[in-house]
Amino acid sequence: MANPLPQRIDVHSHFLPPFYRDALVATNNSKPDGMPAIPPWSPSAHREMMQAVNVRKAILSISSQGTHLWPSDPTARKNLARECNAYAAGMTTTYPGEFGFWASLPLPNVEDALAEIERAREEGADGFGLMTNYHGVYVGDEKLDPVFDRLNEIGATVFLHPDAPCMAGLNASTGVDDAGVTGALPFRDRYPIPIFEFLFDTSRAVINLFYSGTVDRCPNIKFIIPHVGGTLPPLITRFTAFGSLVPGVKPLDGERVRKQMQDQFYFDLAGTIFDGESGGRGQLKAFVEGWDISHEMLLYGSDFPFTNARAAELLANRMKDGLEHLFNEEERRAIYEENGKRLLARTGNDIRREMAVERNQKCTL
Repeated sequence: MANPLPQRIDVHSHFLPPFYRDALVATNNSKPDGMPAIPPWSPSAHREMMQAVNVRKAILSISSQGTHLWPSDPTARKNLARECNAYAAGMTTTYPGEFGFWASLPLPNVEDALAEIERAREEGADGFGLMTNYHGVYVGDEKLDPVFDRLNEIGATVFLHPDAPCMAGLNASTGVDDAGVTGALPFRDRYPIPIFEFLFDTSRAVINLFYSGTVDRCPNIKFIIPHVGGTLPPLITRFTAFGSLVPGVKPLDGERVRKQMQDQFYFDLAGTIFDGESGGRGQLKAFVEGWDISHEMLLYGSDFPFTNARAAELLANRMKDGLEHLFNEEERRAIYEENGKRLLARTGNDIRREMAVERNQKCTL
């Protein structure tokens, strides 16, 4: 019997291999981000969800709290990121065509991250899954410039995932920036962090990418921003106009930012983006109508398994109704599948060929 839901590519889909679950428990993260528990996950359960929701291909990534679980142990971060990426690469081999992956990077250590970029490319990573911050070092921080410069050189896709907001401390004896981390949570553990802190941290990170000049400097990077941009949309006018009104604040060109949003930024539809059971009202409608965001920059995301299989199916049905109120059939097909195909057009073999060319060029020099 044919699935009544449209076929789709899932760009926001997580995996939790056993060794990663063990690492979460060992670092006192058995209730990640204030959620009740680490959700169950297995390849078979993931494939069952894909069948129920009619996902043709899922791009796997590590969710918060990332692979940077140890504030003062860069070796542990490096090893966990490597192990996660190798596992995801194995999934793409075991289930060809069904899975891809956004590779994790062992940030905030830049040298380890640069090395991991090359290893993950060799394994056929579709792009890179970065957190909004790494123990308070936010994407856009000048410390991370070499990483973003390399990602720009290779024309990478960056899937940005929110993490708990943090402020970096400084160890007075060692000078290490990622020591003495302080959580920036005014309500502490009163509410699970994903309810709203995730959305704020997404906006904080994206605004920093613009203010720091990272977006200007890296025009070849494609960014995927989850949850329809979080709280970013109503802040766009404010952060672009502020510098022209207040002395001492970096001015931004509002039209340039708008164009960069339209050219470089995709937005996934994971989460509760529609208000109620029908009608198309809610977060997505406010975004696309308020900012003229093209349907060509929208992508499907399930957020499995943090959104469990039953909830993923419920939200997929709600999305089917909501998108039918906002977009025509061709536009919906683009959102569900064609935009993802375009973004993932380079195969692992393409990337490996590009790497071979780069090596040959270095040898020639």
